[in-house]
Amino acid sequence: MARRSIGDIEKIWSNVEGVRKLSDRAVGAGPFGVGLDGLLTWVPVVGSAYTVGAAAWLLVQAMKARASPSTVLRMMTYLGVDTVLTVGGEAVPVASDVLDFFFQGHGMAARALQKDIESTHWVEANERQARDSGDHERHVADMRADPKKRRIVYLHD
Repeated sequence: MARRSIGDIEKIWSNVEGVRKLSDRAVGAGPFGVGLDGLLTWVPVVGSAYTVGAAAWLLVQAMKARASPSTVLRMMTYLGVDTVLTVGGEAVPVASDVLDFFFQGHGMAARALQKDIESTHWVEANERQARDSGDHERHVADMRADPKKRRIVYLHD
């Protein structure tokens, strides 16, 4: 795996935000919004292709960002429900299309990944080398000093 930097992680966060807005908040009015996912649900093949493609892309970003297993599972749940509503819409066309129009699975999955990124203390180093040099304890102390941080990820492992 290629070495990643904190800049790479920030870019993933930003790209995921773009997909979140495009999929579920392209047009918004107050707390309500609709995006491509909701609009394309009414176009059978195109809507399904978009939903599955965006879901796969979000999961790839989670792998690149080394999201925690619980975050990936949560994302898969949101995206799975969204996919079933879109692809399964051919079995119960109107009801599932209406539900999919309002269910913002891509947005929920994107936000889960963003929260995971925000709650991680990122270190541009190798864990083994950090432990050998004694820097690991400093990284743990830095993580514990920030109440928002829950885990450490070494980007060069």
